[in-house]
Amino acid sequence: MRFKSGNSYEKHDYGINIGLSSLLLIFTVLCLVSFATLAIASACADKRLNDKITERTRAYYAACNTAEEDIAACDGKLCASYKTGVSEDGYFSKWGHSIAISVPINDTQSLNVTLTVLFPSDKNGPFYRIASWKTENTGTTELDTTLPVLK
Repeated sequence: MRFKSGNSYEKHDYGINIGLSSLLLIFTVLCLVSFATLAIASACADKRLNDKITERTRAYYAACNTAEEDIAACDGKLCASYKTGVSEDGYFSKWGHSIAISVPINDTQSLNVTLTVLFPSDKNGPFYRIASWKTENTGTTELDTTLPVLK
């Protein structure tokens, strides 16, 4: 439609104009959506890692509790043997100079504790000393080193 204004005609278009501000708004929304997607994916990966670490820690401390119970049982047996009045040579011939305790943590690890047997000089002395307390690998872990790349 043209209107005459003075000596010239004015042209009026009443269409949809997509300007720079609209393109900037679309780009900003796309960036926010992609950052939100990355944040959700990162949070899910962190949760899976946290669950694995929690399970491993729980299994380790359960093995530690079992090892402590085994040590307490050894302590009771050593104390009972000492109270019978056996000589030092008889005491060590019965128990040896060290006791090894192994408690499985999971399929590929175990907690190994080594106790050094002591002959106390009096009835209140210690019957053992912890020589080592360590986690050792008992199996091999197959690592996936392949990359899922399309050919």
